[in-house]
Amino acid sequence: MARIRPHADHRLRPQIPTVSQGTIAVPGGNVYYRTQGSGGVPLLCLHGGPGMSHDYIASLADLADERSVAEVVAVRQSLGLERMHLFGNSWGGWLAMQYVLDRQPRLESLTISSSPPSVERAVREMNELRRQLPDDVQRVLDDHEARSFFNCPEYTAAVMVFYKRHLCRLDRWPEGVEQALGPGFGAGPYLTMWGPSEFGPVTGNLAGWDITDRLAEIRVPTLVTVGRHDEMRPEHMAVLADGIPGAEFAIFEESSHMAFVEERETYVATVRRFLESADRA
Repeated sequence: MARIRPHADHRLRPQIPTVSQGTIAVPGGNVYYRTQGSGGVPLLCLHGGPGMSHDYIASLADLADERSVAEVVAVRQSLGLERMHLFGNSWGGWLAMQYVLDRQPRLESLTISSSPPSVERAVREMNELRRQLPDDVQRVLDDHEARSFFNCPEYTAAVMVFYKRHLCRLDRWPEGVEQALGPGFGAGPYLTMWGPSEFGPVTGNLAGWDITDRLAEIRVPTLVTVGRHDEMRPEHMAVLADGIPGAEFAIFEESSHMAFVEERETYVATVRRFLESADRA
């Protein structure tokens, strides 16, 4: 594992990219896609949740100059992405790694953002952070969870205290983040794959997901990123970076789970340098 120190390249200026969008038929339905920019090797980005909208990762468009592995395959084939880089944040990173392990696809590079290798450990460490919340907030969480009463403004407000510390630490959330965490988040795919509570226990089909002992099978140039205050702890993400041969590891000191939003310029510069290096290899 090579540790790198992120720093912004102030020469970078987001460009106005060419945009196209549509839907792609995948097993069981359709997925929405949006493309930005043209030229070069494409970067396919998988968002988190599970079940969030793509809006919160919109900042990754600055680099321009999705339900199961089968969906990733279908999207790639439909878009004709013979060569590509792959990026995944949170659940999207878990999906990206499972895709690599299951299919051993040709990739130029892999970037994993805040996606640790073990769901069980991730939940355990989130609850360690939860125990650092103010006592009154913990009481609200405990009371509502004991009654399985999750769709309540008081419970939502208590969870938001955690989110403002460990999901996105900006005083004012960008519109894309608010949209992604707005009405509908926590239902549908989230319930099916995770469960009713951020803090577990995981009752969905992600329960028991753990690839810690398979990390050496990921043999593409890999960048692992995490925020210092992330709900997915840097120590756990270091296990991921250590286990993938030759992986680079970047910690964003002022960020939590959305470093590409919280330290946008620095994050984009870091990923861009990595992608350019992978292209030259």
